Amino acid sequence: MSTEDDLDAVFKALANPVRRRICDVLKLRPLTTKQLCACFPELDRCTVMLHLGALERAGLVVAVRKGRERFNYLDAMPIQAIHERWIGPLAAQAVGRLHRLKIDLEQETLSTPAARR
Repeated sequence: MSTEDDLDAVFKALANPVRRRICDVLKLRPLTTKQLCACFPELDRCTVMLHLGALERAGLVVAVRKGRERFNYLDAMPIQAIHERWIGPLAAQAVGRLHRLKIDLEQETLSTPAARR
């Protein structure tokens, strides 16, 4: 995942709640398209296929044909790239701030008159 367009496609694909649910189902195990359609009885096969197409274009789903069946695999690497770019650094900053707060509170507690007794 190297271009902004790739990231845009991932965010656009994940903006749809049905596509996120498809990713949730596929993270457990690969499914054939038929099995995946059975997980979404409220949607017709064509709609599921359209959502799968958007997920494939974003690089989040890889389809592999085995005979007459099409197995859909979740590829979490685009999500990992997003994590590395935004979530990881922000989480590290938050942990650093919490650690600093802990140290400050411990020092404050030790410096109060009640703590000296």
